[in-house]
Amino acid sequence: MSKQQEWVWGIHAVGELLRQRAPQVIKLIFLAGRADERINALRALALEAGLPVEDADRRQLDRLAEGNHQGAAALCDVGYGVKSEKQLVAALDSLAAGSQASAPLILVLDGITDPHNFGACLRTADAAGVDAVIVPKDKSAPLNSTVRKVACGAAEVVPVYAVTNLARCLESLKERGIWLAGLAGEGSVSLSQQDLTGPLAIVMGSEGEGLRRLTREACDYLVSIPMAGSVSSLNVSVATGVALFEAVRQRKGHLH
Repeated sequence: MSKQQEWVWGIHAVGELLRQRAPQVIKLIFLAGRADERINALRALALEAGLPVEDADRRQLDRLAEGNHQGAAALCDVGYGVKSEKQLVAALDSLAAGSQASAPLILVLDGITDPHNFGACLRTADAAGVDAVIVPKDKSAPLNSTVRKVACGAAEVVPVYAVTNLARCLESLKERGIWLAGLAGEGSVSLSQQDLTGPLAIVMGSEGEGLRRLTREACDYLVSIPMAGSVSSLNVSVATGVALFEAVRQRKGHLH
C-alpha cells in the first residue's frame, strides 16, 4: 500500500467518509455475509459513488483494522480533510463577517498527541457546533485512521486546520475580533463565570503539560473548571467537552 493511503474503519467513520469525501475513497471492504441495515446503507452509498467494493472474511478485516472495524473498512488518501493556513484565513474572514447571532466558536488544540484524545475532541466539537478546529502542524496527533474511528464520523465534517506557528495564528484570531479563552488549572475565573457568548476560541493544552508558554500568553484570559473531588484535573477530551458545552449553554441563553 502506498504511503499516501490509509485505512479508515468503523460504521460511522466510513459512512461519513462516503457522504462527505467519496472522491478520496479508493475502495471499500465489507464483512462477507453481513447484510444488516447499516452495512446495506454503506453499500448503497458506495454504489451511488461508483466505488469498488470487496467482501472479506473477519480475519482479513482484523488484519487491516487496529480496532473494532464493525465490518466496514475504506482505503483512502492520507491527509484528506486537513486544511491549510491559506484556507484558514479565508474561513476566518468569512466567520468574522457573520452576525452576532452566529458568533464563531473555534477550538484550538495545542499539542494533543494522543489520537484517541484528538478523535474524542473532534467528536465533541461536532456535537457542539464548532466552526473550526485549529492544531499545530508539529507536536499534534495526525488525522489518521485511529482519530477518525474515535471521532465516529466527526473528522469528516469538522473543518481541521493545521498551522505552522500557533502563536501567530492566535494573534490573527484576536485581530479578527475573536477572544481567546485558555483552559488552565490556575485560571483565576471559573468557566461558568466567564462570558463565552461572543466570537470565541477555546484553547486547550496538551495532555501532560497543558498550555505552552506562548500559547498561554496569547490568551485574553485563563479559565478553570472547578474540581470538587480528589483528582486535580480532567482528561483533555473531557475538559474540552465541559468547556464547549458551557459556551453552548451561555450562547443559547444569550439568544433568548
